[in-house]
Parts: sequence; structure tokens; C-alpha cells
Amino acid sequence: MQHRTLGANGPQVSALALGCMGMSEFYGAADEQESLATLDLALASGVNFWDTADIYGPHTNEILLSKALKGRRQQIFLATKFGIVRDAADPRKRGVCGRPEYVKQAVEDSLQRLGTDHIDLYYQHRMDPDVPVEETVGAMAELVKAGKVRYLGLSEVDPQRLRRAHQVHPITAVQSEYSLWTRDPEYGVLDTCRELGIGFVAYSPLGRGFLSGAIRSVDDFDADDYRRFNPRFQGENFQRNLALVDAVTELAHAKGITPSQLALAWLLAQDQHLIPLFGTKRRKYLQDNIQAAEVNLSAEELTAIDKVFPADKVAGSRYAANMMSLLPQVPAHK
Repeated sequence: MQHRTLGANGPQVSALALGCMGMSEFYGAADEQESLATLDLALASGVNFWDTADIYGPHTNEILLSKALKGRRQQIFLATKFGIVRDAADPRKRGVCGRPEYVKQAVEDSLQRLGTDHIDLYYQHRMDPDVPVEETVGAMAELVKAGKVRYLGLSEVDPQRLRRAHQVHPITAVQSEYSLWTRDPEYGVLDTCRELGIGFVAYSPLGRGFLSGAIRSVDDFDADDYRRFNPRFQGENFQRNLALVDAVTELAHAKGITPSQLALAWLLAQDQHLIPLFGTKRRKYLQDNIQAAEVNLSAEELTAIDKVFPADKVAGSRYAANMMSLLPQVPAHK
């Protein structure tokens, strides 16, 4: 596995990161034994950058990772997040909290669940419109001074707040959705990260599995899979997006690779400090995705990909309305 620097002066991590959310929630039934085997294989394959959050489960994903961390904590670069609050009465509802006292309690809870004395990269999961980012990041900076956190990150942040946060304490990484079918970071955030020397972690690099080419119908999902309710997987949107994926699949097959490998290689080609964060709970998909790190795309191939999958052609919003309200506003596509 190749390694990359997370930002201009950040830590060295594997060029691909493993998102663990789906091992506990959102993508059908959980299988702890297979998930732990997948984590074992990831580390054996050199994928040492693992990502979770306190709301996944909720909480159970951090507990799952604690089992995989035992006896090898120092081998893993561990990221987790705080800041999204789930409604106890209706887990589908989401709120946000960036209050300093909440930050301090959240990290203690995560450390306990993870069974570790430090978190390598601690993200604010979503921005709190009612709390200045300076106050939240100030509280996060205190965690660094206390040795409980090594590096700070922000998820789904706009360029203005990113600059303000970076003045309080160096931000090592920004995590946002980025893939062939979600190009929002190209409208300000990526340029800001490059200017400030901040690494970028791209979650959902395979469009929640759609870019794999394996999903042909919503009936492919389990009954409790949240993608059944995602706007991009609905009705006419699904069919329009499927046509885009089919075009990319043709390019991948012509090169002798899988669509997933092409989608990940496209991301790796965008910036030397960008880390695709793919999620899987099965070893067979892990192995396929890891091979993307060995794929080189020429300038001509990158142009061909952009031609068949333009930034403004995806149908449907990224999330349902309640979750879209937690995201920064993105300018209209070029």
C-alpha cells in the first residue's frame, strides 16, 4: 500500500482509508465476524487509516473498532467524529452541537468506547450554526494540549469557516463527500485546502456503492438500507444516474479494471494530499478497492472520464432535505 501525507505537514497514512460506518448501520444487516475479518485484512494489506464516528450505530461502531484495536493500537491511524446529535425518540432526525462543553464530553465518551487513550484525528462532523467555529476548535485544541487528540479535522465545512478555524489551531484534514457524482468540493474547498496545506479525505468515493456498477435496482438493497430513501436512488433519478455509471463502466472495462477501481483512481489523481475513504464491511470488496492504488490514469483517460461523467449531470440531491440542511451551501455548477 502506498502512503500519502495528510496535508503539507501532516502525518503519513495509507493512500486509501477505510470507512467503518456500514459495518454497524445504514447499509443493511451487520455481521460482526465478517467486519472484524475485514478490519484484519485491511491492516494486513497496509490500510492503516480507519474512520468512524460516535453517531454510527449510534456508538456501536466505535465499540466494534475497539475489538479490532486491541494489541495493535499503534499500527492504526484512527479517526472519529463528534457533533451530529441523533434524536432519542426518532433516530432519523439529526441535530448538531459544537458547544465546547459538548466537545469535551464527546471525546471522553469516544475514548472509552474505543478503548484507547488518544484519537489520532478528531473531526467536527458538521458545523454548528449557533456556535462560532472558533469556540468549537478552541475546545478541540485543548484536547490536543491534553494529549487526548493528535490532529484536528472538520467535515463538510465551507471555505470561510475553514480559514477561521485554521487560525485558531492548524486543521490537518477536511473530510467531505467527493466522487465522480459529487463534485461540490471543487467549488472552493479543495482550493482552500491546497492554499492552507490541509489534507482532504473524500468520503463516499464510490457514490454509496452506485459507482461500482453492481447496483441495478433499489430492490438490490436490504429493507433497512437507507439508500432506498436517498434522492439519487429514486425513480427517474436512478435511471439517469445509472446511464452515467454505465458509461464509466465501459471505460473501466476497456482498461481492464473494475468501475470501483476507476472511480478511486480518478480521486487519487486529483491531488497528492487527497485520501479516498471507501466504506465496506466485506473482505471481497476491500480487496477490489485496494487495487485501485496501483492504477494510473493518463491525462487522456482523465479527460475521457470527465466527458462521460460531467460534474453537473448527476440527478438528485446528496441527501434528503433534513440532512441537506446541515451541509454548507455550494455555488451553482460552472
